[in-house]
Amino acid sequence: MAISPTSIRILLVEDDELFRLGLVTRLSQEPGLDVAGEAEDGETAIAYVNQQLFDVVILDVGLPGIGGIEACHQIKKIHPQLPVLILTSHSQPALINRLIEAQAQGYCVKGVAAETLVLAIRSVAAGAFWWDAIASQEIQTAFQHSSSTGAVLPLADADGENPLTKRELEILSLVARGKSNQEIADELYIAPGTVRVHVHTILRKLEVRDRTQAALLAIEKRLVSF
Repeated sequence: MAISPTSIRILLVEDDELFRLGLVTRLSQEPGLDVAGEAEDGETAIAYVNQQLFDVVILDVGLPGIGGIEACHQIKKIHPQLPVLILTSHSQPALINRLIEAQAQGYCVKGVAAETLVLAIRSVAAGAFWWDAIASQEIQTAFQHSSSTGAVLPLADADGENPLTKRELEILSLVARGKSNQEIADELYIAPGTVRVHVHTILRKLEVRDRTQAALLAIEKRLVSF
């Protein structure tokens, strides 16, 4: 199949050869997806992202060697804007926390429907997050616990005050859920241009480069609630 110049270039990192072959075969059937590289371990994956341009890294959490989570850490350290989607056999709260700390854009449980995996890939490539119901509930529980106990304080400026306005926090919450500017505008009944201005201000105040980093910071620092 001919590869479109606008195809999403994927680095697939999976040590199970048969499973990897099955994924390559299935993803190659999808228009706009290009498995441009394959690796069997984290070290090779890190080398590849330093040699080639990819739009998404699909990373098995149970890799030999340094492992999937550490590989994600190192990839994001070198290429913070490169989306990483984790493949895992289970979704336990401890794993979800480690994936958030590693700055993964989300995960898919192995065995998920192919259509769901394709949607997840397209979503993270577009800058959104992909957390399933279990992860979303875990994140929501963490927010609720933080809110009730006051154990984690919101980000504060030099005067000890939250630098974000109520509207900015509202928009940041929607950004953290993976909403696009148009979706945020529709939900809040404001113009998309107004959303763009707010997002720009949020990035400046939080001192981050893009909405992905802002969303990760919102999750890690519990700046917003779901």
